[in-house]
Amino acid sequence: MSFLGKIFGIKQVDFKQLVKDGALIIDVRTAGEFKTGHIKNSMNIPLSEIQRSLNKIPKNKVVITCCASGMRSGSAKQILKSQGYDVHNGGGWSSLSGKI
Repeated sequence: MSFLGKIFGIKQVDFKQLVKDGALIIDVRTAGEFKTGHIKNSMNIPLSEIQRSLNKIPKNKVVITCCASGMRSGSAKQILKSQGYDVHNGGGWSSLSGKI
């Protein structure tokens, strides 16, 4: 556990292992942003559409959200978590791609 993890109780997430185990990556940027680059096999559901797209997201899979910086993916995480999903905020997609 990292120093901050010990202080604040923050657990490090092994995104590489989550993906290896079948986690679903949801990129919550706009369709235009997604077209400029994204993580292979990620699903694009813009943040504004998350609530009405829950039927596209299986509840039996771990979900990793990502966006440009981590702000929208944090909001998406909260929405999904409130609906019973096992979800992690992966932050910015380019940073996340380096962790998987």
